[in-house]
Amino acid sequence: METNTRIDGLDPMVGIEELAAYLGLPVKTLYKWRQDGTGPDSVRIGRHVRYFVSDVSEWLQDKRECSARRVEVGH
Repeated sequence: METNTRIDGLDPMVGIEELAAYLGLPVKTLYKWRQDGTGPDSVRIGRHVRYFVSDVSEWLQDKRECSARRVEVGH
């Protein structure tokens, strides 16, 4: 996933096509998730949808699942 460089302390952003390619998902899925409110936070700038890289990273961390082995160790 290619990101824009940080400018004046702003977080880099990616477009919906870039994010879909990175996640290996159809763009339509990301539009559906935006509509349902289940995907990462996004920003509409005119006709374009953008995602802050930090929001995507946070969303992915929230989606991370524990393996059965880690659950047993912690049990």
